[in-house]
Amino acid sequence: MRSILVDWLIDVHKKFQLTPETLYLTVNLIDRFLAVRTVPRRELQLVGIGSMLIACKYEEIWAPEVADFIEISDQAYGRDQILAMEKTILGFLEWYLTVPTPYVFLARYIKAAVAVAAAAEEEEGKEELENMSFFLSELGLMDYATVVDFRPSMLAAAAVYAAGWTVKVVEVRRWAATLRHHTGYSEEEVAACARKLAGLHSGVAKNKLKAAYRKFSAPDRGAVALFPPATALLLTTAGAPSS
Repeated sequence: MRSILVDWLIDVHKKFQLTPETLYLTVNLIDRFLAVRTVPRRELQLVGIGSMLIACKYEEIWAPEVADFIEISDQAYGRDQILAMEKTILGFLEWYLTVPTPYVFLARYIKAAVAVAAAAEEEEGKEELENMSFFLSELGLMDYATVVDFRPSMLAAAAVYAAGWTVKVVEVRRWAATLRHHTGYSEEEVAACARKLAGLHSGVAKNKLKAAYRKFSAPDRGAVALFPPATALLLTTAGAPSS
């Protein structure tokens, strides 16, 4: 059910044209809230709406109104219900909203990876590398096991590493010293999470939950979701693949 909720929220996030920070904070709030509060299935979407409303107020300059969330959820919940859930979430989380989501790390790591690609004169792959990193990270965000098993900084580093293999930016897939410095992870350390992300990529076209796939199949995202997954990562069972 969580995956269905996050899939829907990715579509909502795109429709409202929100910043990436908002999506990552929304999912963080949902997971932290569900870890401390049992929620009936019928209220799960309400938790998602309340979490995104909070994230919008925290991250956006112009946040959607409660009425916008009522409309986009086909009036499944009323204004009072949404505001009550917002208050409940904030209470349980003690208003702790400044958290290290994968996006915080991803933005920095992508800059480092793009700089590495530019220094190696791999200019053509820079935009694809960035879009692919975001795509793989969002696939990881949808998969609860990935979120639980890997810390946010690891997920971000692995997304960049797997993206380097997928779009074939040589210096990124070699995990150059610059990337080791900025992430604090060795190639061997990111390999397991990168394999998981490559596996999610390989199955996404046949998955019923396609919000991220649709989003990153669009021309403005370089249609990176349509790229073949990094089979070199999938074929390894331990450690890093050979460049």
